[in-house]
Amino acid sequence: MSYETIIYDVDQYIATISLNRPTRMNAITQEMDRELFDAMQSAESSNDVRVIILTGSGRGFCAGADMSNLSAASGADWSTVDMDELERELLPSHSRADARGDFQKTYSYFPAIEKPIIAAINGASVGLGFVLPLYCDIRFASEKARFGTAFAQRGLIAEHGVSWMLPRIVGLSNALDLLYSARLIDAEEALKMGLVNRVVRHEDLLAEAKEYATLLATTVSPRSLRVIKKQVYNSLFSDLGEAIESANEEMMLSLQCDDFKEGVAHFVEKRPPNFTGN
Repeated sequence: MSYETIIYDVDQYIATISLNRPTRMNAITQEMDRELFDAMQSAESSNDVRVIILTGSGRGFCAGADMSNLSAASGADWSTVDMDELERELLPSHSRADARGDFQKTYSYFPAIEKPIIAAINGASVGLGFVLPLYCDIRFASEKARFGTAFAQRGLIAEHGVSWMLPRIVGLSNALDLLYSARLIDAEEALKMGLVNRVVRHEDLLAEAKEYATLLATTVSPRSLRVIKKQVYNSLFSDLGEAIESANEEMMLSLQCDDFKEGVAHFVEKRPPNFTGN
């Protein structure tokens, strides 16, 4: 499929998805939402992809919702609109039968994608552009990146589950600070809060993200990544006993898999692994 608002590229088991409206700082439109959803599904279903990188074209990561859409929305009558129905119209649910309902919503479907998603945040990450990286698994930021929720400044609220996800990443007080004030923070403050995993030189951002993605794509089992991601996100909804019980079940399945045999063999034989994901 050809895309108008994103760029999709696959190389060496890494799919790079670039939001591509640089003249609008990659502001999100309905078309971009649909194309991003399609690209994520394509990456997930491809045997040639083991890791996904999400980044932005030009000098920004994503400036949020396109302001022309917001201007139209501010003049509409929302009193009779069913927001759940509207979301279903705008973006199909992530369709995997075994995915939690929590992870079948707009943007919250990222955790249901069975491959690691790395956000490479190259500039402004504001509003909806702040939401996207929260649902990625790992976040690398350029030294030039800036982050802001923006919602309260627009008379809006913490949308798309941010009130649930953000405190789990940065803690309750930091989350409330960012949501209340809508202030912009730089990459170093984001790192101190735990909002991002790593801050790198601007010109090295994509190379650093790809180096980490290559590590995941070539040295660890794709099956292990798939199961571990599901374990971690599902554990957000379970207690310790349930997590241990689930881990025991998954361990028994892992011991029967080809990747376990290869994991032992390459270690004993002191050679690079040749994992298949089975």
